[in-house]
Amino acid sequence: MNPPRPLNRPAVFAQAWPIMLGQASVPLVGIVDTAVIGRTGDAVGLAGVALGATVVTLVFWTFGFLRMGMTGLTAQASGSNNRQEVEALLLRALVVGFGFGLVLLALNWPITRAALAIMSGSDGVDASASGYMQGRFIGAPAALAVYAVNGWLLGLGRTRAALTLQIVMNLANIALDVGFVWGLHLGAFGVGLGTACAEWLAFALGILIVGRVAGGGILALVRRTPRAALMDRERLIELFAVNRDIMIRTIALLVLFTWFANAGARLGAASLAANHVLLQFVNFSAFVLDAFAFTAEERVGQAVGQRDKARFLRAARLTAEFSALSGLVLALVFWLAGDLIIGALTTDADVRQLARRFLPFAALVPLVGMPSWMLDGVFIGATRGKALRVAGVGATVLYIALDWLLRPFGNWGVWIAFLTSYLLRAGGLALYLPDLLQYLDSPPTPSRQHRGTPARDQP
Repeated sequence: MNPPRPLNRPAVFAQAWPIMLGQASVPLVGIVDTAVIGRTGDAVGLAGVALGATVVTLVFWTFGFLRMGMTGLTAQASGSNNRQEVEALLLRALVVGFGFGLVLLALNWPITRAALAIMSGSDGVDASASGYMQGRFIGAPAALAVYAVNGWLLGLGRTRAALTLQIVMNLANIALDVGFVWGLHLGAFGVGLGTACAEWLAFALGILIVGRVAGGGILALVRRTPRAALMDRERLIELFAVNRDIMIRTIALLVLFTWFANAGARLGAASLAANHVLLQFVNFSAFVLDAFAFTAEERVGQAVGQRDKARFLRAARLTAEFSALSGLVLALVFWLAGDLIIGALTTDADVRQLARRFLPFAALVPLVGMPSWMLDGVFIGATRGKALRVAGVGATVLYIALDWLLRPFGNWGVWIAFLTSYLLRAGGLALYLPDLLQYLDSPPTPSRQHRGTPARDQP
């Protein structure tokens, strides 16, 4: 494998900027989805896409461990110079992701019915949401497999390859959404179908990219990976143990965001639509700041694979510095340009008025949320699943309790509880930092020393 890359500010930024550009384009797709429906003046249709997107995100990102777990495990295997395990990790994740995606595709109708029965939308909103979801589920196998591809590329520090994949998928998504909605008048279903078609295109491109990165193409990679390595019982147990905790953490956070969306729905279609417009600011913040969190995942994973505490601390500090500066810049941009952005996303007067009233909360998210995103990157790179699980579940439970207490304050309470959830998550993760540092100070156990992978969540 390659020797460790320089760990300084220019190197960190060089690794992060392709992720930032690619990640920034992800919420732009959500913004286009919102604008494509919002510019029709149909508040019910916009609310339906908002509700449907929330449910699909909850269902799909339940399998987000295929991205997050892959990044940490791949970085650690690369850091310990275990090329065979690096390649076996990719094949395992592709099989798992595509298989789970086929299951979701087969179950899309009952999942849609059950989810909308739980949510608080009106009949019109539910109809639009159902159409959007039916379109999105067509891309489920490809979407989950692309999670694995992205995680693998990020774990190797191949951020430019990941950028290429992301940009192609997002540009295709935007073009197809506009064509299906404005050209073919397919409404909310067209938005979902456009995204699904883009995901299949990204899957095909991703297979070509990983084959080139590995050398010789995907078929050559399959042929040279021994079946014993691919089905290694200890590695499979490790993969599912780490991913189980990340999955639970991810489900908890998705429940949090779903609760937030439903909190807006119970206040009416206008509040739901306004909160969804403001959620585009939140998504943009998350994806931009995730550029440094993803960089931390790979850099921290390399340091953990090498059992190098000094390198770990430097990686965490450098990525945190960039993250804090980016959070400040984003907050200022949202505060100064938020009115213009809201006006571009929707023509509905009531939705615009509500979104502008609560814009200050959305502008605060990059600053308040930065520590939680940064610590996520550190603990995902270290594959500390228990810490991620406990912090995620604890923050969600406390957030729901706070939202109940603040219900008399309407949408003000909804946003106060949402902002507080970021502080709760960061605090929960910070409690586990001493154990992680203690682990880096301890010598490798003999059973793990030759494999290059640390035991999980052990002090």
